[in-house]
Amino acid sequence: MQDIFLEYKTLIVFLHVISAVVWVGGMIAMRYAAHYSFLEIESPQKRLERIAHALKRLFYIVLPFVVILIVTAVFMIKGYGLNETHFSALSHAKEGIWSIMFINLIVMILRRNRGEKMLNEGNMVGAKAQIELIGKFMVPLNITLGIIAVFLGTYLSSSL
Repeated sequence: MQDIFLEYKTLIVFLHVISAVVWVGGMIAMRYAAHYSFLEIESPQKRLERIAHALKRLFYIVLPFVVILIVTAVFMIKGYGLNETHFSALSHAKEGIWSIMFINLIVMILRRNRGEKMLNEGNMVGAKAQIELIGKFMVPLNITLGIIAVFLGTYLSSSL
């Protein structure tokens, strides 16, 4: 694995960084740009429908990048030999952050899907309860964790 990493190091690091940018940047755009536009929609049902649709599109976009992020992280940890250095704890902390973010993403996808199903059944209260938590807490949590992980990655790469 280290030989593959050394041969394709620039590509692997690029894919890792661009994946983090798309994932964290997509959430920032959704939460701080699109979210406020959705609030302008007067009909609560239409607002929830648009939010559910936008979240679905965001999740379709970021999921492949999440997979790429995980795969490239493994290549980088093995390629740089981080487990054998004093950076081991830091690289594991970064792995842990991305893992929490991934679990949170899966829960967001499940909540969005349940919310859309409830919308289709006419259960506005249930749909709102499912979808509202995503924008208020889950996306901001992943944004915060993502920024921390990007900082840790920057620190690691500048120290190697």
